[in-house]
Amino acid sequence: VRFHPTTTMPPLLFLPLLLGAFYDLGQAMSQDEKLRLRNQVIEMFDHAYQNYMDHAYPADELMPLTCRGRVRGLEPSRGDVDDALGRFSLTLIDTLDTLVLLNKTTEFEAAVRRVLSDVRLDNDIVVSVFETNIRVLGGLLGGHSMAVMLKEGGQHMQWYQDELLHMAKDLGLRLLPAFNTSSGLPYPRVNLKYGVRGPETRTGTETDTCTACAGTIILEFAALSRFTGDPVFEAHARRALDFLWEKRQRNSNLVGTTINIHSGEWIHRIISLLMVFPNAYYNGVGAGIDSYYEYLLKAYILLGDDQFLQRFNIHYASIMKYISQPPLLLDVHIHKPLLPARTWMDSLLAFFPGLQVLKGDIRPAIETHEMLYQVTKKHNFLPETIFQILQMVHWAQHPLRPEFAESTYFLYKATGDPYYLEAGRTILDNLNRFARVPCGFAAMKDVRTGSHEDRMDSFFLAEMFKYLFLLFAEEEDLPFDVEDYVFTTEAHLLPLSLSIAPHSSSSPLNTTSEVELDDSNFDWTCPNTRLLFPDPAFPRHLREPIRSAVDKSCPRPAPHREPGMGRPPLRAQDFMANNPEHLELLRRMGVNLIHLKDGRVQLVQHATQAVSAIAAEDGVRFMQEMMELSSQQQKEQLPPRAIQIVSHPFYGRVVLTAGPAQFGTDLSKSSTGVSGGFVTVAEPYSGCSEIANAEYIQGNIALLQRGQCMFAEKARHIQKAGAIGGIVIDDNEGSSSDTAPLFQMAGDGRNTDDVTLPLLFLFHKEGNILLEALKEYREVEVLLSDKARDRAEEGCLTEATTSTSAEPINQSQMSTLELDESTSEEVQPTHEEVTEELGDLEAQVLHERDSEQRKEPVGESDPSSQTVDELLADWQEDLEAFRQMEKDEL
Repeated sequence: VRFHPTTTMPPLLFLPLLLGAFYDLGQAMSQDEKLRLRNQVIEMFDHAYQNYMDHAYPADELMPLTCRGRVRGLEPSRGDVDDALGRFSLTLIDTLDTLVLLNKTTEFEAAVRRVLSDVRLDNDIVVSVFETNIRVLGGLLGGHSMAVMLKEGGQHMQWYQDELLHMAKDLGLRLLPAFNTSSGLPYPRVNLKYGVRGPETRTGTETDTCTACAGTIILEFAALSRFTGDPVFEAHARRALDFLWEKRQRNSNLVGTTINIHSGEWIHRIISLLMVFPNAYYNGVGAGIDSYYEYLLKAYILLGDDQFLQRFNIHYASIMKYISQPPLLLDVHIHKPLLPARTWMDSLLAFFPGLQVLKGDIRPAIETHEMLYQVTKKHNFLPETIFQILQMVHWAQHPLRPEFAESTYFLYKATGDPYYLEAGRTILDNLNRFARVPCGFAAMKDVRTGSHEDRMDSFFLAEMFKYLFLLFAEEEDLPFDVEDYVFTTEAHLLPLSLSIAPHSSSSPLNTTSEVELDDSNFDWTCPNTRLLFPDPAFPRHLREPIRSAVDKSCPRPAPHREPGMGRPPLRAQDFMANNPEHLELLRRMGVNLIHLKDGRVQLVQHATQAVSAIAAEDGVRFMQEMMELSSQQQKEQLPPRAIQIVSHPFYGRVVLTAGPAQFGTDLSKSSTGVSGGFVTVAEPYSGCSEIANAEYIQGNIALLQRGQCMFAEKARHIQKAGAIGGIVIDDNEGSSSDTAPLFQMAGDGRNTDDVTLPLLFLFHKEGNILLEALKEYREVEVLLSDKARDRAEEGCLTEATTSTSAEPINQSQMSTLELDESTSEEVQPTHEEVTEELGDLEAQVLHERDSEQRKEPVGESDPSSQTVDELLADWQEDLEAFRQMEKDEL
């Protein structure tokens, strides 16, 4: 059935026509079990929300490990991540409509009164326009929608007089100055008090913004316009979307990740693995682009404007043609969409199967979701990024993102398949087993070790519990019909009735540049999946081939080799730097070998310099093999370790990321780790002389301060005192594994076989968490291990169900070889030992030095005699560009 929503009739949401379409051939979850899981969601929400209110409010976010609020300016800066914080009680505003959905009407009313009395929006602080729009403006509008709904019900909020809407308009006016550009694209940041006035307000100097940042405005701004009757907000949001649409690449109909807000030029320098593409631009569906596509479709659903659906369909056709290779979603070049641009996936793309459900394209949604589910079952959570080809963890953090739960909910609503209820149960179980701590839920620092980060983002309360509650709730459990609302990207609820509210007319589309739509792709119809997929086993048949993909390679089909190549591609294990034929093969693949002044060599691939697309792919494969080979040869490189607090009241819920030592007990070879010891501060704290309180150290784990002597010397002293392990705490105040590379402790140049206990390293921030616990509870028992152990029950630990692979340390935990305890000098590179980090692509060569002075660097070597493990010596240029890309995508 074809339909064309108009401004006089609310558009139909795709979702209802998909309900109950097909079921897996498995036993349905019982109603009692669904009720139990629904109640568990509510209990978990209460645990997170109440801890925020008790320990953090009115701060923006809760720091769940230290049980206090995160106040911007009082904590070490986290860079762009902190731009979401504006001293406006972010988490409370972001949670307003969640309270109503979970039937917490009394708490909602109290929260609204708190917002109205306590929150100020005129703070002299620079915030992200994107984050403030989706979290704060969206939160106020969602709260207003809920307040109006409750008031019309006649039992609650009878005192409400649109106060949240007035706050929302005030905030919208504070964001509007960011749109004062020639293009209409907003500046990425604005000062809440002074707007955009140049350097004096620390704004107005940026030139670039991400596509999602500029294209994820329309829902909130249009809703604000239609609630208030002021068209200025919707007009600015439409202008930004119009500009992005006009700047799409016309041949591929793709958009890039980063755009210049003044010229409209796409800006991005691609780095993929060990591959650099200067002046190239890429497109995907993950970080930096994701919600741009989401808002095109949802703007059509909310506002009833065919223009948005038309644009979405054109983009979606290109996504499915170039980017989607189920179950993978590959980033590609805008101008060369057949050439992949990156070899990893980021966790933000987990929203895309849910969007495909709204589109009505179920098959690829099932396939991509299943691949992500298998990664989740392997690592308990989705890592921030994983390599697509080898399925290895790249960035191992997980900040409790809700996108996978979102897609799980939408797929269940579309299929009725109880398989997705089981996926939801997995999400719940993992949150409780691995992320729950006494003061809330802590983000995962490393999904492989189970270590935590002192972070609980507002979106965890705004989104995660909404989708999980909806997944397990029955219709009678809901206080309103969710089909009457559209979910924003932050899961805030905006009523579909806004489609018939007064609004300004949109500018006509330039039809001469449009691509003809293909009705066979359901571009203008709501598909009936009963007719499409009559086989009730359809979802299961799609999932089966994908289940082994996570543990095996998923190579693309081997291409036909171009005429004239005449030889197989060069393999990394065969490469010789002084072989002219090999150097010629590198040139054909676009790989440059650069001789550095200090005698080292650097490999960089420019795909555009390859003789063909196939040669470029061979170059990618060569660089990947080279990286793997070098990684295998770094015998000293060790993964991070875990320190788990297992005594009351923690019971294993707090896990700290720790650096390993190259001597002493190898925790990766111990099935149980080292437990049964209470942490005890050594005297002297430095551990650089005989331990004076040996009677307290014996049988326990000694706490030591970094500095004054070698690590191995500290280990020998506490071992002599009878300790069963040691923890060295950094003496550099403010240091944290959030922002610094993780240390790997080396010996003192002597034989260290006599050291038989484990020694681990904590940065100052993580060490303080342990010291504060000791100060408050006096007896603190810890487990030293290679990964966190599962909490089978309080006070009892069992080995986690997933294995920890020997993958390299992730980007935020790059290992640096630390060879002595001099705290005032920096290690200078030589050629003796190499450590490498997979994600950052940086190899640092460090040499041993004593505690008093550095040795002189070794002399230059002949470049032609370089071995494979020396080839990846100094990727500084790539590293800086890679870090810039990470900054852009945050």
